[in-house]
Amino acid sequence: MKVNLNKSQLTLKNKFLNPFTFSLYVFLNVPMVWFSGMKVLKLSKNNCIVHLPFKWYYRWQNMNPFKSMYFAVQCMGAEISTASLVSLAITGVHPSIAFIVTSMSSKYFKKATGNVSFTCNDGEAVFNAVEKAKSSNDGVEVKIKTTGTLDDGTIVSEFYFTWSLKQRKN
Repeated sequence: MKVNLNKSQLTLKNKFLNPFTFSLYVFLNVPMVWFSGMKVLKLSKNNCIVHLPFKWYYRWQNMNPFKSMYFAVQCMGAEISTASLVSLAITGVHPSIAFIVTSMSSKYFKKATGNVSFTCNDGEAVFNAVEKAKSSNDGVEVKIKTTGTLDDGTIVSEFYFTWSLKQRKN
């Protein structure tokens, strides 16, 4: 399915990719994301890449006592990489679509001892699910995967989020 971003989606994409506006948005709405130092590096109709620093401004807030990144911080980065795609897909569509995580699972393969980038390549599935939700009064679920890698490309974790999408009632 060929998807062109609408004007509202392009505006959201630019806001998320701009470090200042993303930082301000998460500071006001999701302060733990701001506190972690997370950044959106890429956001398109196909994928999203989120960068999560191991140490931010020489502070320790993303670390656990074992000198690796705390699993819950990884979960937060993973969720933002999928939520950004879902937010992009529902922005400016009519009827309005509500979304919520209904399940999450994860696998950890290696200690995250450095910066982690989460890459979600399931944008097409997300946009297709939004199209189905627009034409249905029932909720639509989409399960999407994001993978966490160290700077050298080593895979440290995989997350699967199931998002429920449903038309809002007017």
